[in-house]
Amino acid sequence: MSEWPILSVITFLPAFGALLVLFISGESENARRNIHNVALFTTIITFAVSLMLWAAFDPAKADFQFVEKQPWIGNFMSYHMGVDGISMLFVVLTAFLMPLCILASRESIRDQEREYMVAFLLLETFMIGVFTSLDLILFYVFFEAGLIPMFIIIGVWGGKRRVYASFKFFLYTLLGSVLMLLAMMAIYWDAGTTDIIVLLKHDLPATMQPWLWLAFFASFAVKMPMWPVHTWLPDAHVEAPTAGSVILAAILLKMGGYGFLRFSLPMFPLASADFAPLIFTLSIVAIIYTSLVALMQDDIKKLIAYSSVAHMGYVTMGIFCANVYGVQGGIYQMLSHGLVSGALFLCVGVIYDRMHTREISAYGGLVHRMPSYATLFMIFTLANVGLPGTSGFIGEFLTLLGAFQVNTWLAALATTGVILSAAYALWLYRRVIFGALEKESLRAIADLSAREKAILIPLAVLVIFFGIYPAPIFDATAASVDALVRQYNDSQAAAGSVVSLAGQ
Repeated sequence: MSEWPILSVITFLPAFGALLVLFISGESENARRNIHNVALFTTIITFAVSLMLWAAFDPAKADFQFVEKQPWIGNFMSYHMGVDGISMLFVVLTAFLMPLCILASRESIRDQEREYMVAFLLLETFMIGVFTSLDLILFYVFFEAGLIPMFIIIGVWGGKRRVYASFKFFLYTLLGSVLMLLAMMAIYWDAGTTDIIVLLKHDLPATMQPWLWLAFFASFAVKMPMWPVHTWLPDAHVEAPTAGSVILAAILLKMGGYGFLRFSLPMFPLASADFAPLIFTLSIVAIIYTSLVALMQDDIKKLIAYSSVAHMGYVTMGIFCANVYGVQGGIYQMLSHGLVSGALFLCVGVIYDRMHTREISAYGGLVHRMPSYATLFMIFTLANVGLPGTSGFIGEFLTLLGAFQVNTWLAALATTGVILSAAYALWLYRRVIFGALEKESLRAIADLSAREKAILIPLAVLVIFFGIYPAPIFDATAASVDALVRQYNDSQAAAGSVVSLAGQ
């Protein structure tokens, strides 16, 4: 395994599948089926290889593993890849969700299927590349390249306001990333390298760190997205096709949190400590404000989109608590949210494909016609609330525990989000699922098909499994998280010693 470039295989196998899809000619039903099958098998194989990666990963080591490095442009850029306990799990999550997205698109996407599958496969390559890159410039290339296929997916296969939503998504994320690129250039001028492993051990000047931190924050805050730069997300979710919403919520949002873990805390520890109160304030506002906004929504997708912003508030709060509980909770919350939010958007897609509306008022009493759907939707709704026994509880509880160690009021205010999430999630479920089946248009609605069950049941099983037995996640991340927190604390202690000596 050490001699096999497994990370390159996982990263570029979807791009190879996209190339195969392009060579499938014709517009017949047979050609359409072949396009879907090639895309599906490519993503399944990629997921299988990612499981091999997890199986071969040594959780006792905090260092990067499966490292591949080839010089490219002197010290300025190299093809450098590797994973630690944090990034490896995001690679597996991405590879797991992609086959489900391809399956979910089989019936809903009928126009330009070839281009749609190519966009999704290229998007998978770019997303995995973000989590495996160990060079600043390579990271930036993958980070920005992912905007292009998602821009196309929303703009071509989205809803009525798809052009507006796609441009808003593109411009928000691009503008923030330009500042990050400038910061990367400044880092190179100071350290003489873009190698992330080297930079993690390099002490950047204390006077530079606040400016670098703010530049990276501009990109990652938009990507998460954090309040108040979150307004692109509801529009993008509402207009995106179902699979696009799944990837947007489950993976693309996590790149911001991953960026904080990979760059902000370890590379700019002094600035991270200084700006932590700002992060806590924005996180609390996001948790409370966007939860209240979610209560006012009449569109199912928009409600779930605002709930995503609220849940990402727990992630940023946990990460910048900079203790083991908070960081572990933030990582677990991101992984859990990837499963739960993806499942919720798939559930919305199920009824949208039948009724072609996302208005909450258009539904009611679905339990009478769709008992299987009602059961699975209930599992994901309770996980979104953070019910004990589901994966959603573990992440939220740990972030609150980490926050309690930092500030009691911080934890108390964040806890109100748990109550508000129960309010909007259960309100949505009651309106859509329970009650009398009064609307004539719903009397003939069909329950889940075999394909839809094949998509949703694995997600439900994982949500419950990781809610009861979180050890596989903690085992994989423990060494990397401990090393990250230790490095952060050592930096704070060293800075305190310098200040003390200066005072004497």
